[in-house]
Amino acid sequence: MKDKRNEVLAKNLINYSVALKPGEKIMIEIKGKDTLELAKEIIKETTRVGGVPFWYYSDESLQRQWIAGATETQLKAFGQFHLKLMKEMDAYLGLRGSDNPFDLSDIDPKQLKLNQMLFYKPVHLEQRVKRTKWCVLRFPNNAMAQLAETSQEKFERFYYDVCCLDYAKMSKAMDPLVKLMEKTDRVRIVSPCTDLSFSIKDIPVIKCDGTKNIPDGEVYTAPVKESINGTITFNTPTLEEGITFEKVSLKFKNGKIIEATCQAQTERLNHILDTDKGARYTGEFSLGVNPFILHPMKDTLFDEKIAGSLHLTPGACYDEASNGNHSAIHWDMVLIQRKDYGGGEIWFDGKLIRKDGVFTDAALEKAFSAKALKAK
Repeated sequence: MKDKRNEVLAKNLINYSVALKPGEKIMIEIKGKDTLELAKEIIKETTRVGGVPFWYYSDESLQRQWIAGATETQLKAFGQFHLKLMKEMDAYLGLRGSDNPFDLSDIDPKQLKLNQMLFYKPVHLEQRVKRTKWCVLRFPNNAMAQLAETSQEKFERFYYDVCCLDYAKMSKAMDPLVKLMEKTDRVRIVSPCTDLSFSIKDIPVIKCDGTKNIPDGEVYTAPVKESINGTITFNTPTLEEGITFEKVSLKFKNGKIIEATCQAQTERLNHILDTDKGARYTGEFSLGVNPFILHPMKDTLFDEKIAGSLHLTPGACYDEASNGNHSAIHWDMVLIQRKDYGGGEIWFDGKLIRKDGVFTDAALEKAFSAKALKAK
């Protein structure tokens, strides 16, 4: 049976998120059979507005067959082919609903690194992200509900609420926060096992209001590359290369991660951070402000938008907020600072701007409330 909510979401994705125009070409990457109904609505809406869709199907269960045994020559040829396709595109939508997000967990890390360098970096980080209108989203299948530790029915209700909120209103609410961050030099983050300081002076500040991710709800910039000093400990599990990393702690000196530990995968953590020189520097600092997302579910697209959270990103910066750091990785790590997660503070130039996940500016906090942003 068709779900009318997919029609609404498809219209938002095509007309708002990527703002597709007549004659523009869009690549639609479909991961997992559960995304097919939404994919059909997206193709239908693309056709209605005069766009030209190109779509293909994939998921981690197929990728593992390739990545596990492919040679460097094969991976390079694969990346070059996909790069040619991506260069033809004006827009990109990634629908991600794989049955098992851990399908790559037992692949040789060397093979994953090659795939990252020869496919993901040139095709996605350097072409898709920089040169197309793009948006990626997860789909509320049973695998994702399991990660969120809830029933699929409950998760679906949550998913459509958070994906179909009033993003135009959220965009407007973000403007005062953008202005505040634009005039800030020094940032200090204080939480349990965390005391970290850095500068964001003269780095552009970007609002994420439903045009790159669905769901969305963050305002980001980047630390001045060599300005970070101190330690940060993340209280949100993070899934990377099919592995769950918990209680990741990073110690910085003059911008570089000089020590990295986690609960049970410290060796693998450091292997990823040794991907290239830029992987031990950061490319993003962001505040999460989506009032409908409150708890982690091992999915970065959701977790990085959690209300009262922040994230710091080892790896590549975005061109829109560049600090000059380049890498094949971009790994968002999330720290929730609400009271129910241990609390914490964010200071801008010596002034407390958020305590225990709540903005000290009452008007700003109200603008990001669930009541203010709920879709009509």
